[in-house]
Amino acid sequence: MREIKIPYHPREHQTEIHESLKRFSVLVCHRRFGKTVLCINEMIKTALTCELERPRVFYIAPLYRQAKQVAWDYCQHYARPILEAAYDKPGDHIFNSELKIEFPNGGRLQLFGGDNPDALRGVYADLVVLDEPAQMPPRLWTEVIRPALTDRKGKAIFIGTPMGKNAFFDIYEAAKTDDEWYGAMFKASETNIIDAKELAAAKTHMSDAQYEQEFECSFEAAIVGAYYGKLMAQATEDKRITNVPHDPAVDVETWADLGVGDSTVYWFVQRMPGGAIHVIDYYEADGEGLPHYAAMLARKRDEGNWTYGDHVWPHDGAARDLTTGVKRSETMEQLGFGVTILPRSHVHEGIEAVRVMLPKCYFDENKCARGIEALRQYRQEWDDKKQTFRNAPLHDWTSHPCDAFRMGAMHKPSKGHMGPMVFPKEHVSNNVI
Repeated sequence: MREIKIPYHPREHQTEIHESLKRFSVLVCHRRFGKTVLCINEMIKTALTCELERPRVFYIAPLYRQAKQVAWDYCQHYARPILEAAYDKPGDHIFNSELKIEFPNGGRLQLFGGDNPDALRGVYADLVVLDEPAQMPPRLWTEVIRPALTDRKGKAIFIGTPMGKNAFFDIYEAAKTDDEWYGAMFKASETNIIDAKELAAAKTHMSDAQYEQEFECSFEAAIVGAYYGKLMAQATEDKRITNVPHDPAVDVETWADLGVGDSTVYWFVQRMPGGAIHVIDYYEADGEGLPHYAAMLARKRDEGNWTYGDHVWPHDGAARDLTTGVKRSETMEQLGFGVTILPRSHVHEGIEAVRVMLPKCYFDENKCARGIEALRQYRQEWDDKKQTFRNAPLHDWTSHPCDAFRMGAMHKPSKGHMGPMVFPKEHVSNNVI
């Protein structure tokens, strides 16, 4: 047997992790810990040593471009000695357009983005690494990845840095109490990977929340760049995220964001006498036509004995279907649900409207769990080159729920107790909370 050396020399803590991994593992690591390098080498090892035919190992980042930016160079670097030992033309087995590497035993390593869950449907997997899973659609794990691991009893590794008490926090907490799971946290103050002088310098250029989140793995720190982080934290503290039953005396208003080829979202809200906003339900689906949502609205109305008020849609609801030439709003009306189309507005005007409205909101913690998490995580996009936040929201899985919520905040209801949330331009701010 020929010995092939790869340029990977794991640090003490990386070695500890390699030796401790179980079928499902959760690694909460500070920045620059080396978790991506660790996982890529674990993937290569699995691809080469798995005893099943044609092993498959996948790395998934929140966005496809992030997967390429973060992991692709590492994958090629650590896999190349293996390919050079096996092939005369090792480059022929590295597929840049697909972010895929084929190994001599039939094993395959490939990178994906969590923004396209359907690209992974139908595959089998022996190991999947999910990098920053809280920034991915929750259904990616439950509906796509977990089923892909079943027949071959594949493994999964969740890696990330805290961004508030979100889905990643829940997975980490659950891992600590399940014998089939391994969960570990590695803080910069404990690993000594980054020297104390460098950490002190970093701390002087960061807010306390930024430092605690990025280097001390604090799930308690506010999500950096979050628009509604403190307001949602206050809602939790005020116990406004709780059980919120339907009030039969008040109409149910719906706020929607319409996806084309991706998620469509509906919030179900009651504007109560006195000004409180009761957010009683939430619905999201992918790739469905308008008849699906009309049937969903009818079902919820009939099952809950609801009376609907306005069905609020964004401005693109008035667009014509490219196939039929009929406006989407007209199609929905033909299906039994007339809609109110809001005019186009600036996104930051809507964000300010949401900020004003959130202190009046009560959320049903079970029925609205996914939407609540989206509001917590909705944040500004980070510019890696300029090392600052862009003046625009990050487009990820939180976008549709938060866009739909903005529709409600900007809407003046035809019935109810609350006026429009519209702000003069001079009062519109993009400050992050």
